Amino acid sequence: MSGKEQEERARLLAWYDQSRRILPWREDPTPYHVWLSEIMLQQTRVEAVRGYYERFLAALPDIPSLAAAGEEALSKLWEGLGYYSRVRNLKKAAQVIVNDYGGKMPGTREELRKLPGIGPYTSAAIASIAFGEPVPAVDGNLQRIFARRTAYEEPIKTKQAGEQAERFFAARISKDRPGDTNQALMDLGAMICLPNGAPHCEACPWEPFCLARHQGRETALPIMPAKIQKRREEKTVFLISCGDRILLHKREETGLLAGLWEFPNEAGHLSTEEAREVLAREGLLPLSITPLPPARHVFTHLVWEMTGYRVELESLPDPVRHPASPDWQFAGRGELAGRYAIPSAFSAFRERILKEPSLPR
Repeated sequence: MSGKEQEERARLLAWYDQSRRILPWREDPTPYHVWLSEIMLQQTRVEAVRGYYERFLAALPDIPSLAAAGEEALSKLWEGLGYYSRVRNLKKAAQVIVNDYGGKMPGTREELRKLPGIGPYTSAAIASIAFGEPVPAVDGNLQRIFARRTAYEEPIKTKQAGEQAERFFAARISKDRPGDTNQALMDLGAMICLPNGAPHCEACPWEPFCLARHQGRETALPIMPAKIQKRREEKTVFLISCGDRILLHKREETGLLAGLWEFPNEAGHLSTEEAREVLAREGLLPLSITPLPPARHVFTHLVWEMTGYRVELESLPDPVRHPASPDWQFAGRGELAGRYAIPSAFSAFRERILKEPSLPR
């Protein structure tokens, strides 16, 4: 390691010791806590994760309890965090740990990579923070820091760029404090070396070494790939109640939002007459049907543009077709709040139901 690399590392850790974020998983960095926090933090802001993390641990305090958790309870704990495949992989990995590792997480990046849902970044983060393995955990924050620190001229999201960033940070990671080095870099990217052309260079411990800063190009780097145009889909959502209960449908076990509960919906923006035809086709005859305000939900590569209808039924059809299937349930408002996991894509409709003084009778 060169003298400059040693100085960079020393300045980074000194800054971290003074300025680090106080986060619950950092205060008790057991392997399970680090793992859970890193999975929750994927695609999610830190402030949004705090409450979920504490509730999750209160319900499932260790790996064996996670491995044994029921699917409905697990989805409910994750409700609102999105990307539900993350929590399904958490359970799968917990079961592997219980069955193959005696309930204890493996302690190396190589072994951690074998677990469902744990990729290069997450395995390095767990290995360094929980087990002290001196490996860099390179994510988007670190890629941005690397691009500015070295004035990297090529698109940053390529394999070649990732390999160069890995080598750069590997040369600067502390053998004594590898987890702190990675967490210092995470904080640097979250607090100082910000995206979208807004870094706080004057407060950065690496400002003396940063080539982009010296060249006046810190707002021009990193070079990002062109944004992919999101596909748009139109949907019509039905809030269908009978008495004090509302109809839910369970999505298929594969694909988008797999295995979660949703409000019945149809493709396209349906007119009131078209909505009545859909309900009649399902054997549901409404007392009333009222249009709902539009709602919108943005996925990674997809946008749902939704309209909806509030539908009141006088009685259930005979025979009752939907509730006879386990994929269709009439749920009370208490169950909607406490039992069934409704994806955030339908949050505007869910909140409307929960705010009603009482479901129609």
